[in-house]
Amino acid sequence: MKNNVALIPARSGSKRVVNKNITPLNGHPLIAYSIVSAIESNIFDQVVVSTDSEEIKDISEYYGANVPFIRPSEYSQDKSPDILWVKHALDFFKEIKNYEFFSIIRPTSPFRKPETIKRAFELFLNKKCDSLRAIEKCLQHPYKMWVLKNDFMVPFVNSSEKGPVDQPLHSSQYPSLPEVYVQNASLEIAHVKTVYNFKNISGEKIMPFFTENDEGFDVNVKEDWELAKILINNGEASLPKINKKSYLE
Repeated sequence: MKNNVALIPARSGSKRVVNKNITPLNGHPLIAYSIVSAIESNIFDQVVVSTDSEEIKDISEYYGANVPFIRPSEYSQDKSPDILWVKHALDFFKEIKNYEFFSIIRPTSPFRKPETIKRAFELFLNKKCDSLRAIEKCLQHPYKMWVLKNDFMVPFVNSSEKGPVDQPLHSSQYPSLPEVYVQNASLEIAHVKTVYNFKNISGEKIMPFFTENDEGFDVNVKEDWELAKILINNGEASLPKINKKSYLE
């Protein structure tokens, strides 16, 4: 399937792990694994990296991605929502190629395989929806979360629903709570028209894509990096194969 573009966001301003997107993992820059997975899925017309960094541009092109523009700094801030850089990219291609679909392939999910992307697209194409988003079961349940209000705290989720023996849900055991899923960084897919019709990247009808095993593992903080290395060494997680010398050598 074509008429489809992969968008890989890789701004330079990461704070929790400095230069996260190009920090080495198992010999290659982190972003390389997402680029290779997207290319080897063989379902995209092109794999595009949206970045504000010339260094990330050079690394991305080395691993086979296209970087036809440098993302403006106003779309690359800590709090810049995805809609800004996604629309910037889609606007750029409007005069070149009338894409029907786009997929967001985030660098912080290095264990996502080409097969993961193929599986997600098969589901997406067989369901009438505005978008698809990768999710996994939530281990930190929102009914156990709190916000501070003055000198006290109140439940983050304000619900009148009760647990067993009429107990508040925040005082109920995890197995008795409703199943809740959290999005991860593995992938998102949407119709291009969703961005222009809804002014966001997801629309209203959002299809779940349940990631399996290591597919949804996110590398965002230093502890994640250490755990990722342990999982690789133990054979509990595997990275997409990159058949070329590392850019870092």
